[in-house]
Amino acid sequence: VNEIPQHWDAEFDVIGVGSGAGGMTSALCAADEGLSSIVLEKSPLFGGTSAVSGGGIWIPCNDDIAKLGGNDSFEDALTYMKRLTAGEVPQPRIEAYLRNGVEMVRHLAKRFGVHFRSVPLYPDYYPDLPGGKPGWRSMEPVEFDARQLGDDFDHQRPASKGTQLMGRVSMNQVEAHVLFSKGSGWFWLFLKMMLRYWTDFSWRRRSTRDRRQTLGQALTGSLRHAMQQHQVPLWLESGLDSLIEEQGRVVGVVVTKAGGKLRLRARQAVVLACGGFESNQKMREQYLPKPTNKAWTGAPPINHGDGIRAGQALGAKLDFMNLTWGSPTVHLPDAAAQTTLFVERCMPGCLIVNKRGQRFVNEAAAYPDVLTAMYEDDAKGNGSVPCWIVFDATFRYKYPMGIFLPGQIQPDSKLPKDWLDKVYYRADSLDTLAAKIGVDAQGLAASVEKINAFAKLGVDADFGKGNTLIDRYYSDPYHKPNPCLGPVQKAPFYAVRLDAGE
Repeated sequence: VNEIPQHWDAEFDVIGVGSGAGGMTSALCAADEGLSSIVLEKSPLFGGTSAVSGGGIWIPCNDDIAKLGGNDSFEDALTYMKRLTAGEVPQPRIEAYLRNGVEMVRHLAKRFGVHFRSVPLYPDYYPDLPGGKPGWRSMEPVEFDARQLGDDFDHQRPASKGTQLMGRVSMNQVEAHVLFSKGSGWFWLFLKMMLRYWTDFSWRRRSTRDRRQTLGQALTGSLRHAMQQHQVPLWLESGLDSLIEEQGRVVGVVVTKAGGKLRLRARQAVVLACGGFESNQKMREQYLPKPTNKAWTGAPPINHGDGIRAGQALGAKLDFMNLTWGSPTVHLPDAAAQTTLFVERCMPGCLIVNKRGQRFVNEAAAYPDVLTAMYEDDAKGNGSVPCWIVFDATFRYKYPMGIFLPGQIQPDSKLPKDWLDKVYYRADSLDTLAAKIGVDAQGLAASVEKINAFAKLGVDADFGKGNTLIDRYYSDPYHKPNPCLGPVQKAPFYAVRLDAGE
């Protein structure tokens, strides 16, 4: 794209663009092979979307499975992935992933001290499909002590408050499962975690952020620490402007830094690991289903498709641009990004409805499937983007809802007064609630009557809520007969708008 400069401002063997897990891992692996590498990050904070994520990776046949009493095989994993990709991904690529994923986990642990562990009870998203498994394949980062980062801690992108207890206290995947599903010993675990956080006196004087890092914080923290140990430089506020090509090969990048342009040579490779295009409204409208809005994303507002567009300028092929790893999100005032609903939809006593007041999806389904259902139903003219999650006073008291904690911890009286009928909606009757949120009252009443009947029997005859392990992973095991399916019957009634986010 740019002419070959007579003078390069700096030279490296490998240049990684983006400081999420992919960019940092590629730079580390290059350095471990004796190559010089660097990571470029356009924002003042490192970690990207990885830092606010769950940090989980899906690794069939990982080394923890047998130790935990599980079983897996290359053949099962290949069968499962071929079924899910439906012939759209070449089989050699799938096989390469399956063979190298477990080797990557071993390499990161052995060479860089970046450790993952299997989450034994977290099922595949489609465990009932051929080759699917009821657990073990998902892995999460092992906890990391933020003190090891030194001053770099202040430059790490903080966690999403929705992934932490009280918006402050870190919890790993296993702890979250126990707490949200109120598993055995959940209350004592809660007290222990809160006590550990508040008695960490020396760290509290430095930061309200938790020193014990989990999920995406542990992943990006441990990777950055490994970069420190291997002397891999990280340039913040250094955004990709364009790629430099010579005779059909990328040989460098143009970087915008401190208001100027720098030309960096890449002797071996440029790795584009700089995220998607969630915050680029123009690209959303070009590639994604409509309607779409950058305000709906749960990711940090930093992903504008820079790497995609740089590749496009050189004629790079694009595919699957219409697909997102999407989920319903809710709006929290003054937050940098919306809150993603992973847990709440699975609990008993709620239903998701369109503008007609009708259910159109299994609320507890894997989050990408809920987003797909929103767009499919909206395309029929039913007004599902956005849609509404409706719940009653019992649900409000017992369970969280993205923008607030359970009422037993955070009652309505503790919420900002100007949130009522703007951020969340409340009414003493379903008819009044329907009028407030603009859905058909008769349709809503009929849907509630139907789900109440299903709840009594424990069987969702329309959408099968609670039928699979992934539905029940986050649920209320004490609610019978179906831990995901409960009546919506106790006033006041509530509603929160669900947007189509990522």
